Amino acid sequence: MDNIKLTIENAFPFVDENVYNGFLSKVGQLSEELESATCAGSDFLGWLHLPSSLTKEFLDDINATAEAMRRDCEVVVVAGIGGSYLGAKAVLEALSDTFGGLRAGDGCPRVVFAGNNISEDYLFELKEYLSGKRFGIINISKSGTTTETAISFRLLKDFCEASLGKDFARRNIVAVTDARRGAARQMADKEGYKTYVIPDNVGGRFSVLTPVGLLPVAVAGFDIAQLVAGAAEMERCCAADVPAGDNMAAVYAAMRNALYAAGKKIEILVNYNPKLHYVMEWWKQLYGESEGKDGKGIFPASVDFSTDLHSMGQWIQQGERTIFETVVSVCKVNHELRIPSDAENLDGLNFIAGKRIDEVNKMAELGTRLAHVDGGVPNMRIEMPQVNEYYIGQLFYFFEKACALSGLMLGVNPFNQPGVEDYKKNMFALLDKPGYEKESQAIRQRLD
Repeated sequence: MDNIKLTIENAFPFVDENVYNGFLSKVGQLSEELESATCAGSDFLGWLHLPSSLTKEFLDDINATAEAMRRDCEVVVVAGIGGSYLGAKAVLEALSDTFGGLRAGDGCPRVVFAGNNISEDYLFELKEYLSGKRFGIINISKSGTTTETAISFRLLKDFCEASLGKDFARRNIVAVTDARRGAARQMADKEGYKTYVIPDNVGGRFSVLTPVGLLPVAVAGFDIAQLVAGAAEMERCCAADVPAGDNMAAVYAAMRNALYAAGKKIEILVNYNPKLHYVMEWWKQLYGESEGKDGKGIFPASVDFSTDLHSMGQWIQQGERTIFETVVSVCKVNHELRIPSDAENLDGLNFIAGKRIDEVNKMAELGTRLAHVDGGVPNMRIEMPQVNEYYIGQLFYFFEKACALSGLMLGVNPFNQPGVEDYKKNMFALLDKPGYEKESQAIRQRLD
């Protein structure tokens, strides 16, 4: 099978090649630091060899749990936020029929998500949707106290037990949590839920190939073995012993940093297939949370083309020249549909009658790349042979490895997120959480 590929030729006109080569020359040392766990954030390197370490027995156990939930449930709600939902959401959106719900097909439960917001309307409407349906819950939280997820799980657990009975709830609530500690672990042990462990050395945004991502994907009926196999192949292709110039994760990391050094502060990840929208959302968390610290970091943004060419296209073409693009290009689509001829030709489209819609889409992509480069926008391109489990697995691991290298090149710890706690402290103070009395008083004086 082919692998995903990276091309960077359209970025070189905008960077000093010596600067790029300087970043690329650092890869050997940084790879050694990752392998020897001597880099910043070395306590969170469990993702590095995760794909190749997952056993058939482990995947079989996840598939068995998923099969039991498929037999019992019409709907499965995944409660989680950030890395505890974005990876699974990305896979399901990419692989599901656009109009068939998030699942492989008939016979599989629909997977929906909660715990990623605090919207009362969202949760009310979710309860209305679940009313009269047999539903299970996958509660994903290391601590069990993350506010958004904990609120949703409390509501969903109560509703499941009240409407379907405690025995049904006990069978169809699964906790993906810490091995020993935390409220979610305590509740799972008390209630007798099936549990899976989020490894201590894998941060949330790197956790898609743990049960955090694998269980929801399996419940929806997709092939997690192929997802892992694709990631394992990319682990091999991006290994420390692969020369930097042949290692696409190293090349991407080096070019991103060279562009940043040249004043390109914003990276726009582009797709021309709406199924990849949530892959872009997952990528934004991965890079934003990993690099945005110490007053540094490329701002990660994303667009869905050609849709956003009619909204953001003007700014990208002629706005401030602080951006670069990385295009994820799908080589082979899964269906075939041709443009019909029309006798009156009022729309003037008979010149493309008989062509596949994907050919028109690819010409839109090529024309846009050329226009943007001409307009001063550096451009990299990732070729994805097809949208399936195997290549999504490759894409995930490629971005993860490149993110680690890129963050270390930038001089930050790519594996922590100290700034994420700041809003929580203010929220708890405003809600008068016990233990936050001084903070509550200070913030209310500030608001007076």
